[in-house]
Amino acid sequence: MADGMIHTQNFYAFEWMTGKVADCDPNFPTTLHAWDNQDLDLDATDTAYFGFVQDGDAVVKTDAGSFTLKSGMYFSANNAVSISGGRGIVMARAKHQAFFSIGGPVEDKGRLKYIDGCTDSLLISPIKMGDPCLNLLYFPPGIDQTSHTHPSDRIGVVFSGKGECVTPEGIIPLEPGVMFRIPYEGHHKFRTYDSEMRVVAYHPDSDFGPQDEDHPMINRTIVDGVSASKIDAIRTK
Repeated sequence: MADGMIHTQNFYAFEWMTGKVADCDPNFPTTLHAWDNQDLDLDATDTAYFGFVQDGDAVVKTDAGSFTLKSGMYFSANNAVSISGGRGIVMARAKHQAFFSIGGPVEDKGRLKYIDGCTDSLLISPIKMGDPCLNLLYFPPGIDQTSHTHPSDRIGVVFSGKGECVTPEGIIPLEPGVMFRIPYEGHHKFRTYDSEMRVVAYHPDSDFGPQDEDHPMINRTIVDGVSASKIDAIRTK
């Protein structure tokens, strides 16, 4: 664990550093890394990286080239990533290969309805059902969420605004730049008062996404009025 960790049993908050911050969900091996105006070099094999730029301009170098990402932008890449400038976080997911992608900056609010007045957007979708994903969570002012858990770790950072995370053991103040890990099955809820809050959250797994038998290409391929997804004889084996 990084120095400067503030935590309860159900919520870990980390101070900024450059390098490895924490090992996360053992069921879906993920390591949290960060950079803070110092170079970060990651080169694990058979590993996907999901990154988010918190502040400043960051130059991200991958096999696909060198790209400048501004605050609020995000990326996914594989095997070797080098980052310089700015400040941000990277989640390294072992035994997975992501698509190379760059997106953002994140929008002001989520596009999907969540719980208790909150909204979210799926920033990087699972390539196939079960794969990792990256999300934006938006909390309007005056939110008092229902206490809940997740079946896998939630890892991320507060991008803007302020609030707090309430756990059975205590309350952790949240403000821009707070990196966090919520362990799987950890009881928690978020509250805001007179400020909205935006959080970027990585999920190491999913129960949503395309499957070989269910995806837009095969579903909308029609043979004599029947979707190819329903015709076993012609589906690729």
